[in-house]
Amino acid sequence: MRTRPVHYVLAAVCLAILLAGMIYPMWQMLERGFTAPGEKAGEVRFTLDYVTRALSQRTMLESLANALLIALATTLLVCLISIPLAIIADRYRFFGKGLLSGLLLVPMILPPFVGAIGLRQILARYGGSLNLLLQQTGLLEGGHFLDWFGAWRFWGVVVLEALHLYPIMYLNLSASLANIDPAMTEAAANLGAGPACRFRRITLPLMMPGLFAGASIVVVWSFTELGTPLMFGYRRHIAVQIFERLTEYDSSGMPFALVVIMLAASLLIYGGSKWLLARRAGTAVSGKATVAVQPRRLGALGSMLAAAPFVLVIGLAIVPHIGVVLTSVSADWFNSVLPQSYTLDHYRDALGHSLTLPAIANSIKYAGLAMFIDVALGLTIAWLVVRVRVPGRGLLDGLAMLPLAVPGLVLAFGYVAIAAEAKTSLKVLEMVGDPTRWQAIKIGFLRGFDLERNPTLLLIVAYAIRRLPYVVRAAAAGLEQSPVTLEEAAANLGAAPSTVLRRITIPLIAANLMAGALLAFSFAMLEVSDSLVLARRAEYHPITKAIYELWNRLGSGQFIASALGVWAMALLVVTILATSRLLGRRLGAVFRI
Repeated sequence: MRTRPVHYVLAAVCLAILLAGMIYPMWQMLERGFTAPGEKAGEVRFTLDYVTRALSQRTMLESLANALLIALATTLLVCLISIPLAIIADRYRFFGKGLLSGLLLVPMILPPFVGAIGLRQILARYGGSLNLLLQQTGLLEGGHFLDWFGAWRFWGVVVLEALHLYPIMYLNLSASLANIDPAMTEAAANLGAGPACRFRRITLPLMMPGLFAGASIVVVWSFTELGTPLMFGYRRHIAVQIFERLTEYDSSGMPFALVVIMLAASLLIYGGSKWLLARRAGTAVSGKATVAVQPRRLGALGSMLAAAPFVLVIGLAIVPHIGVVLTSVSADWFNSVLPQSYTLDHYRDALGHSLTLPAIANSIKYAGLAMFIDVALGLTIAWLVVRVRVPGRGLLDGLAMLPLAVPGLVLAFGYVAIAAEAKTSLKVLEMVGDPTRWQAIKIGFLRGFDLERNPTLLLIVAYAIRRLPYVVRAAAAGLEQSPVTLEEAAANLGAAPSTVLRRITIPLIAANLMAGALLAFSFAMLEVSDSLVLARRAEYHPITKAIYELWNRLGSGQFIASALGVWAMALLVVTILATSRLLGRRLGAVFRI
């Protein structure tokens, strides 16, 4: 499509929004981490004191090392889980394959932050289900318990995060394997190459783009994940150390310096993984398969063997979900393998509690408004990149996908930095006895960034920026598969660009837009980092912050928190099933940087 002046205007507006919503918060965060008050009032000076103090503390270095080890171990475990499953699903047709492939996505319906609630009940040292079961089967001697949240706490975080993140790797690998031309492996087989040689020399290099796409998200996500180590009580983790210093943000640059260190480490990890994996991927032959892949049909015994790893992984992956569900329906669960009595009262309380009812309404409001922003902005960006191809479209597309690579905790503290800057400016303006009209407008604007008064604006913007990549990728996939000739024909007949968009383009990609919108809404509903960091007052808590607050309360708090988590699971179940049906194998493209 021919580039017009209006396209440049739209590109400039989208670029300005991305810079204001993502780059500016990160700049503010960097500025607060590297500046300190000067000798004169209102003066600031550049300093490395906060960073050097953080790096000189043994606790911080240990926390950073632990987070790195968790990220590497999680990514390795995710690869060990996902690669065999993706290859089996791509090469063989067996009984129950469709059902098992769908069930593999189950871990995506529950953040590990919530799944940790169920695991804490199952793996508790005293009275936990697993320890009691091991004692009853004679595998543990009487009076001896395994301390899963002590010496095994590191591996508990790794396993829980891996069981949540492997679907992202599986989806990317499945998409890559679908694009491999089977003629290449057949030619290698005809030349005498065995299965291991074909996998090492043909399949693995060709699936590297998908492997890198999945690994880059998994390694950054697991490195900066806050909720899981927080719920496991794993304090020697850089994300938890940052969260515990949140109250210092107004008086010290230390929390921001820690976030800078985390961001730098994340970029190094991402760059290192890209160099390691993309180097091999660059030698691969890319392109669509010229011949449709025909999976080999397996008999009864073969189907059982092929389904076995799927059943094993799914069984392990749903353990946290089972724990959450059992906790949510238990009236009394202590010192027994299963709850001693059951009740549904916690579900009623979860929808009527003084903390949960406003939280549900808040999450729907925040996520709903963020979704509308994502659809409008994501569709515009995808259209400019795919259809118009304006100059600088690579930069626009890269910025839109950057939230997948930038840790959520980093962006959250970027908005905290904006709030701190707005608070300082607001104090200066409020000192004016009789403000002018412009000053009054500015005061009202700055109050919208006050986290203590009302964090709604920042939460909506944070949710929208974090989930924008899903809509951009879904819309771009739809545009790439829709014939541009229909739009050109309508334009040649005199239809205005807005008419072409409304009558032709949007109906053609409606399924993709709906899928992207569903993903953006649902994952925003259960956003962890932004919710825990930005929501301060109880009346503005979203669902995840309410779950965290309830879990820390005595009495029935953990049971109501679990019930609220189950309600959230039900929402995401519907979303993932609908999205998978709309996008099919293209669902993996949504989770690709």
